[in-house]
Amino acid sequence: MRIDQFPAIRQFNFADTLREHSRSRPNMIASVDGPERLTYRQLDCRVNKVADGLRKRGVGPGDRIMWVGQNSARVMELLLACAKIGAQLCPANWRVSPPEFADLVHRFDPKIVFWQDIEVGDIYHVNKETWKTHDRQWVQHDGTGADCYEALIESGEDHDPETFVDADTPLLAIYTAAFDGAAKAAQLSHNAILLQALLSARGQAIDETSSYLMSGPMFHVGVLMGGFAAFVAGGRCVYVRRVDAAELLDLVEREHVSHAYLPGPVVDQMMKLDAAGKRDLSSLFPSRDLKDWAPPLAIPEHAPMRHHMGQYGQTELMGSVVLAWLGGSGAGRPGPFLQIRLLDEAGREVPDGETGEIAARGPLVMNGYYGADAVNQARSADGWYRTNDLGRRNPDGSLSFVGPKATMIKSGLENIYPAEVEACIRALPEVSDVCVIGVPDERWAQSVKAVVVLNDTAALDEHAVIEHCRHAIASYKKPKIVAFAPALPRLPNGFVDRAAVDAGWGGGGYPKVG
Repeated sequence: MRIDQFPAIRQFNFADTLREHSRSRPNMIASVDGPERLTYRQLDCRVNKVADGLRKRGVGPGDRIMWVGQNSARVMELLLACAKIGAQLCPANWRVSPPEFADLVHRFDPKIVFWQDIEVGDIYHVNKETWKTHDRQWVQHDGTGADCYEALIESGEDHDPETFVDADTPLLAIYTAAFDGAAKAAQLSHNAILLQALLSARGQAIDETSSYLMSGPMFHVGVLMGGFAAFVAGGRCVYVRRVDAAELLDLVEREHVSHAYLPGPVVDQMMKLDAAGKRDLSSLFPSRDLKDWAPPLAIPEHAPMRHHMGQYGQTELMGSVVLAWLGGSGAGRPGPFLQIRLLDEAGREVPDGETGEIAARGPLVMNGYYGADAVNQARSADGWYRTNDLGRRNPDGSLSFVGPKATMIKSGLENIYPAEVEACIRALPEVSDVCVIGVPDERWAQSVKAVVVLNDTAALDEHAVIEHCRHAIASYKKPKIVAFAPALPRLPNGFVDRAAVDAGWGGGGYPKVG
């Protein structure tokens, strides 16, 4: 053996996990999606065919594909196929408006877009005439015929050339507003996914006996962290297209689901449907009074995270990276694959007990935003990734999360950035000024409220503002409440005084961790 062969021998990427599971867990169930149940060997066979089908359609190392659909086992198949090729997958937010969807596709420039017709098709059909002018392929995953997902599989061969793919290259892209209101695709590497999977598996007590319910949207890292952990540990992932309380009851009982990512209102609906207690939900909820549930995670009693839920993380860090179950107070301590510093504006580390910007370094940090060189440079100029979040070092060395440098609204499981909603409302010619705030909501934690200043002669009502936003941006981002004001309070530097707007118009309940 030549010494220069060792770099290739030592390489291990996300697809290599599947290759080994196919050998060491060939008959264990890897994936459940409706009536389709796949063992790890069967999953590897399908992924080989998908990868070969993608190659025949021109996808190669460094290329990008996009998924615009609801939850499906096919998302994992495509991600693993990209891992074998060296390509990158972006599961896009299917809840966006048609203009937002067009912008996402333009920004990411995928070679192939896999789209779903049921419930999601409008964002494709509205733009399809425009798509004809682009050299881009469209594959309907829930359709039939030559341009459907199963046809792509049928065109591929069950052959794995085991192409060398560097585990530090991007594999997964997740769109995030990146705190400035403009959508950007955070590129996450094989290594980031694998290391986060190991961390999540330990924290959530996931092993090969676990059954993980993929019930949260797969365009968020919140559910992906647990799903990747179950996959890497050799457990099974149970997919549900979208959250439906009755279907979830069936799946929990039939598949003995042990882990899930579920918002509180959904669990309330499940319990109301099974008020008589006839369903066996003990694998997920051992106690009917839910005293063993720590929303939004449903995890076993013995899981380290179960009793220490504090955490801090970002999509750009492949999820939660500072964890209370690792010790300390507040949000906890960083995991073993990350360094954290707290820096002032000049890049100097602040003394313990003082607030500074959280800066990170290590393999969990993203590979940068796709196509955003200027932002990437600004966020990494001093050799540390600047998170745009503020933190404080506790006396025991652990970290507390103080809050975002730019205010964020948390409604249910969704992050909403005021800058994005404000830009939408400012597009109305009647609007002179606007400030979007979060107001406390008993059901969803926060609701979006817009405080609007109209031009002197303009006439506009609350309904018109809300309907404008409903059609221009994702519906969950639109304001539920619109208030009109003669002017907005401002700071000496001319910026809107958001604290004063909160105080005057009922703002509050902003997310805090640690």
